[in-house]
Amino acid sequence: MSSAYDAILVVGFGGPEKRDDVIPFLENVLRGRNVPRERMLEVAEHYYHFDGISPINAQVRELIAALRPELDRHGVSLPIYWGNRNWHPMLPETLREMTAAGVKRALGLVLAGYSSYSSCRQYREDVARAQADVGSGAPAVDKIRVFYNHPEFVAASADRVREAVTTLPDEHRETFHIAFTAHSIPNSMASSCDYEKQLTETCRLVAESLGIPAERWKLTYQSRSGRPEDPWLEPDIGDHLKSLAATGALSVVVMPVGFLSDHMEVLFDLDEEARDIAKSLGLAMARAGTVGVHPRFVGMLRELIVERMTAGSERRAIGRYGASHDVCPEGCCPAPARPGRRP
Repeated sequence: MSSAYDAILVVGFGGPEKRDDVIPFLENVLRGRNVPRERMLEVAEHYYHFDGISPINAQVRELIAALRPELDRHGVSLPIYWGNRNWHPMLPETLREMTAAGVKRALGLVLAGYSSYSSCRQYREDVARAQADVGSGAPAVDKIRVFYNHPEFVAASADRVREAVTTLPDEHRETFHIAFTAHSIPNSMASSCDYEKQLTETCRLVAESLGIPAERWKLTYQSRSGRPEDPWLEPDIGDHLKSLAATGALSVVVMPVGFLSDHMEVLFDLDEEARDIAKSLGLAMARAGTVGVHPRFVGMLRELIVERMTAGSERRAIGRYGASHDVCPEGCCPAPARPGRRP
């Protein structure tokens, strides 16, 4: 397959892989943000609860291992590189490796499905800083579009909900509610991007594909940070669980639709904190998996890569808004007015 590209660059968030990594990792995440140190140390305890190991890096390795044969089967022989924003392999290290290998132009696969400063523009800025660090020989990187409304992403997410439903008691499998979750962001960031709109659309598409009426699903948020006085997107998942129980609901599937893999914020904030709240309320809770390496999700990533490599390819999207742009406009997803970026 001919193409203007000679590599794929997977761009991730990064995570610690041992206890000694935790504080340096969090300092990278929070650099330039108005987050009290005591909040950072509180988050550090979440990682220490799992011996300082975030599963996110291992999950990216698993995704790359699944993507390689998927690409090979469709005639895409481009090498895959991987660089992170916040922990090794860091983007500058990876771009140096790519430069040494003679890579001139790469497709950037950012592991985020939605548009916001934290999930889109900041990654592009990170790549630009890494390119500046490497120098004039650094490869160009073109980011692949967001995919919140791609039919295969929706189908993979719906499958994860179906799998979770099978773990509920039989008597709840026709009446359960779905609490979709995503990482909260500051209102100042949300007001200048399509993050909330895109998430709502994904939730609607997934719920409709499952035949779940609007009154039985809701988009909620988790893992907020920053100063308590700064407004962030709500409702929080814990508050929503309490509201559900107050209405007489008996069961809920919690689906982290804003995340692509079951990393630390999913494992701690949902599997520990949210589950404890649900248990205290007598609410049966099943936590749906993220798309991870679901075959339809991996196939979608291959499709998006081929789409950018091949002029005139079909750009699949469903729902109300169509396929997102390939090249972000100049003012797309600006940084919030005050420091408040998410960990």
